[in-house]
Amino acid sequence: MFVSNRLPVTITRTDDGLDFQPSIGGLATGLASVHEERESLWVGWAGLCESELSDSERTVLEQRLKDDFHSLPVYLSEEEMDKYYYGFSNRTIWPLFHYFTNYAEYDHDQWATYQAVNRKFFDQLTPILDSGDTIWVHDYQLLLLPAMIREKHPDASIGFFLHIPFPSYEIFRLLPWRKELLEGVLGADLIGFHTYDYVRHFLSSARRLCGYEHNLGYLNVGNRLAKADVFPMGINYQRYHHAYDRLATQEEAADIVKKVHGTQVVLSVDRLDYTKGIPERVKSFSQFLRDHPEYREKVTMILIVAPSRTKVDTYTDLLKEVQEQISDTNGEHGTMGWMPVWFFYRSFGFDSLTALYAISDVLLCTPLRDGMNLVAKEYIAARADKKGMLVLSETAGAASELGEAVIVNPNNIQEVADGIQKALEMTVVSKIEKNTVMHKRLENYDVTYWARDFLNKLNDVAAKQHSGGSIRLTEKRQAEMATAYKRSEKRLMMLDYDGTLREFVDKPEDAKPTAAIYTILEELAADKRNEVLLISGRDRYCLEDWFGKLDVNLVAAHGMWIRPVGEDWSVTETLTSAWKETIRPVLEVHTARTPGSLIEEKDYSLAWHYRRCEPDMAAVRVSELTDALQDMTKNLNIGLLKGNKVIEIKDTTINKGRAASIWLTRGSWEFIFVAGDDWTDEDMFAIVPPEAFSVKVGTGVSQANYRVDSVKEVHRILRKLISA
Repeated sequence: MFVSNRLPVTITRTDDGLDFQPSIGGLATGLASVHEERESLWVGWAGLCESELSDSERTVLEQRLKDDFHSLPVYLSEEEMDKYYYGFSNRTIWPLFHYFTNYAEYDHDQWATYQAVNRKFFDQLTPILDSGDTIWVHDYQLLLLPAMIREKHPDASIGFFLHIPFPSYEIFRLLPWRKELLEGVLGADLIGFHTYDYVRHFLSSARRLCGYEHNLGYLNVGNRLAKADVFPMGINYQRYHHAYDRLATQEEAADIVKKVHGTQVVLSVDRLDYTKGIPERVKSFSQFLRDHPEYREKVTMILIVAPSRTKVDTYTDLLKEVQEQISDTNGEHGTMGWMPVWFFYRSFGFDSLTALYAISDVLLCTPLRDGMNLVAKEYIAARADKKGMLVLSETAGAASELGEAVIVNPNNIQEVADGIQKALEMTVVSKIEKNTVMHKRLENYDVTYWARDFLNKLNDVAAKQHSGGSIRLTEKRQAEMATAYKRSEKRLMMLDYDGTLREFVDKPEDAKPTAAIYTILEELAADKRNEVLLISGRDRYCLEDWFGKLDVNLVAAHGMWIRPVGEDWSVTETLTSAWKETIRPVLEVHTARTPGSLIEEKDYSLAWHYRRCEPDMAAVRVSELTDALQDMTKNLNIGLLKGNKVIEIKDTTINKGRAASIWLTRGSWEFIFVAGDDWTDEDMFAIVPPEAFSVKVGTGVSQANYRVDSVKEVHRILRKLISA
């Protein structure tokens, strides 16, 4: 299933009613073959507001979209379009992600509408989603949607692709709703970007703002695995490469050649946007003519600007600036028989555009910031003779693939002017040599390959998520578990706390039980058929304070201390903590050198927490501390436990499995449920019988039988058991 802001269909109103035509945009073209061969559904806005459609037209529209385009429309009002699309999407996200912070608006009303419209897309999806479906969400208008789908459908395979740049952390952090947007995107299993720079920026923000660590692009999103990766979008190479074979294109090209009177042509094609650097481009051409008067009356710049977002004031002001710059350039350099810049403020059809590609000596493509820029790729593909040359901005995503072009800094007017000269004066042999390499690359990695590559990688991520030995605890398996629970008369429920019943927080002392946790434990303990065991790495004083009044058995310090219901605390082993005097000074040194870290002292262990630290610094300190501690502890009977943003040093004779075995031997249990999230819980998973319902929260290799993604899922499962 594909989800995007717009459907791949252009719908217009004619005298005969509604007219439906397939869109020819890059995304629509790229996904068309995959959409058809998989018989998938495409969900998006149809391009017409609710108020524009009568009831009968709405019926016709829905039927035509279903029958002919396998699509489902989302209806938006004019107010929603104004605040969600023209507002938050294009007045907040667009400028900020393109580094134009001075244009970014932070309007709470627009943000609320953006949330509501993302929810509206989700509501349209909900009735048609089944367990295990694959959903591919596209672009910045729907950043919140993946998490909405994930929460309701944890078994779904979700991909997300961002078609614009992802900014650096220092830019992204300016956004008031930065964490909400990150968490929204991270509902996906695979997050795709055009370049590695965007991946790097995204991983940095996810790490710094949400605390999600990563390894080779894989992120531990709470207790779930996600991946951010590079998928540079291609074009329909064959369509553009063979465009000049069309008679209409040849005729159009011949007509253009006559009109430019034999001058060389520098072409510029873009839609109107401040990110495209159009005024700077005209200035660079003017500087080129100023530096090289010998080119006067010998070169013409054809500047095509497609209208865009005409309702946004910024774009109206930009158009005036472009027109003034063109007027200045033509006034300074033009003659009675020669106008340096030809300006067209309109869109061109395929034949006209490819005709211009075919006869242009240079394509000047210098956006100030661009996610990819497919025009650059179209030009290369359309020059089948390989005699044209591309002058390309280093800040366009396409620059990472088209390095053989003349690469320039779009903000350096002189450098771009020199780039124009270099492209015009490059030998034919050199042009063909460079273009041959770029042609091969574009042909191999075309838009269809891009789409299939993404979906294949999405399957790979799903396989990796399930590679830990555990299988997902699906709705069907949960139902089977509830039935077994209902039929049993003697049950043992063993539950870890942090990361299993309670989400992690910056400060360990702030992870107090919520009302929901108390309710679950109280209701489980109220059933006389249940023996409830809360087994944690926390100290006994903390567990006593939080859970002492409940009828649940408590195990503290990873099994060091136990407190059966109605009894006092007792130790399971006689240990010494003399080793602390050796280890504590090392932890204190690293704490002093690492702002945000802290030491937690327990009866027979020490823990170094670094959740609140700057992630890059913490990574270095963790490595240093681990090396130091391993050298110091190798002759002692203590070991290191690496948890979620914590390193704990404790006696190796103590573990949760030994404590849990005390309860396992107390009776013949008909139903055993055990849940934990990290490797300290593996000792519990290892000792329970094979028929037990052992559940690992999160990713990674585990001895548990089943796996879930989050604390919320654990709560849902326990509520199902209680209600059974």
